Amino acid sequence: MSWIDLDVADGLATITLQNERRRNAINVHLADELVRACAEVDSDRAIGAVVLRGAGGFFCSGGDRDELAEICGDPTSPEHIDMTSRIYAAFLRVGELAPPTIAAVRGGALGAGINLALATDVRVVARDAVVASGFTRLGVHPGGGHYGLLSQAMGVEGAAALGLLGHSVTGARAVELGFALEACADADVEGRAVELARYAAADPDLARAAKASFVTETGPPALPWKAAVQVERAPQMWSFARKGKAGWERPEAPTA
Repeated sequence: MSWIDLDVADGLATITLQNERRRNAINVHLADELVRACAEVDSDRAIGAVVLRGAGGFFCSGGDRDELAEICGDPTSPEHIDMTSRIYAAFLRVGELAPPTIAAVRGGALGAGINLALATDVRVVARDAVVASGFTRLGVHPGGGHYGLLSQAMGVEGAAALGLLGHSVTGARAVELGFALEACADADVEGRAVELARYAAADPDLARAAKASFVTETGPPALPWKAAVQVERAPQMWSFARKGKAGWERPEAPTA
């Protein structure tokens, strides 16, 4: 069984979680395949953007409960520490992808599924999707840097409501709190994610250079403005030289 599908076309990589029977819950096999898919994406310099999605209309329901039950039986055993580390590695590897990344969140992002969504650079969410931390409801502490990711996206109060109090929000409300760029109808989520990726996918070299500068400058920790100027100097000169004196035709008007 393949737990991850990787499709590449016209500079865009689409990574699909394929554990549809469990609403794309993350187990160690899926996590391992996700890490390998990310390595494949980074090795292909023709890829300028990545869309991360879940099969069957649901983004990710968090950790696989059978594996979590097994881990809870002896959480400090070397085997179980290795299992949790492999799952954490999948979040981190998505966050390290060289091209810009967009999560297409349909159905819901629950528990560790929030970590996975927030590992991407941009999120598009269905208005009626459910965004819920859920760890405290289950009687366990979150992992994978959950509170840090939540607070960076949603602010301290939003993170506290979800992460400490077990609150859940719709996709529309999650956008208001800062979780995602925009909310739209469920049927439109993945198409909108692809649309947002179009410029980066069309120019992979620039997209990867811009992503590297963005990550360095924004952190955490974020760089001071004067340092950010220097970070951008070399890649901007490279982009100027690549474009050339004659390459300044009138650009396409930007659209929302």
